[in-house]
Amino acid sequence: MRRQTIDYGQLVETALRTVVRDVLRRFASGDVPSPHHFYVTFRTDMPGVEIPDFLRSRYPNEMTIVLQHQFWDLEVEDERFGVTLSFNDQPERLIVPFEALRVFADPGVEFGLQFTLGTEKEGQEPASLPLAAKTGAKPRPVASKEEAPAESPPAEGGAEIVTLDRFRKK
Repeated sequence: MRRQTIDYGQLVETALRTVVRDVLRRFASGDVPSPHHFYVTFRTDMPGVEIPDFLRSRYPNEMTIVLQHQFWDLEVEDERFGVTLSFNDQPERLIVPFEALRVFADPGVEFGLQFTLGTEKEGQEPASLPLAAKTGAKPRPVASKEEAPAESPPAEGGAEIVTLDRFRKK
């Protein structure tokens, strides 16, 4: 008889996706003051992700968007969110299921979450992404993992995103 175990990793990631959904709902309603703003990294190749073809060809696996100053029509549903962003001075609508999330960060308060279950390619280890201690650097509104700078330790006093894999038995 096979003994069943509780998949705590899946339960925690589901709960953390709910946190992201609730924060985005507050943000959409105007209930989130400065310095909060969000970097959202998601898998572009996941089912349900709707982005323009030119973005999908430029970012075939993953991209990051910034929700700070120039975004419109943020709508948050139970399973996904939609937002309009400007690319080359053209408004484009993006739809992102919460299951496609890889990273959610609020650098204004040095908070970040990284999601690993079902989002990395087979055999690929999830990256640990440091957050800068200060947000004085200019944000890059769209970046792919391939364009990301090499990993470096977090700046003194900075926050580090902790992955659940760090606590899993191998």
